[in-house]
Amino acid sequence: MRRDVFQAIADPTRREIISLISKQSLNLNAIADNFDVSRPAISQHIKILTECGVIIIKQTGRERYCETNLKKLAEVADWIAPFRKMWEERYDRLDSVLDDMQHKPKKIIKKK
Repeated sequence: MRRDVFQAIADPTRREIISLISKQSLNLNAIADNFDVSRPAISQHIKILTECGVIIIKQTGRERYCETNLKKLAEVADWIAPFRKMWEERYDRLDSVLDDMQHKPKKIIKKK
């Protein structure tokens, strides 16, 4: 099955695994120790992350260590960039409107 980086980040457990191993290389048992799910479930998440190219497994002796391939996550950043720009522009316009509203003198309406 062909997978892409968006499938990798679609699941919160996989996002947490990426976050964990982005700080340091960890073996599969060390990763599994951070979660309240079965080791086979973690192995399945690791398999998907590997198929997506987000993590790389390196064999060191008898241990298998997972490392992130953050270049692969650049695809997500590139896809998000236009949306981020659009929302930043909208928030900037909203900030301007709110500033104008705060600094505009208030009209006092006199009751007859």
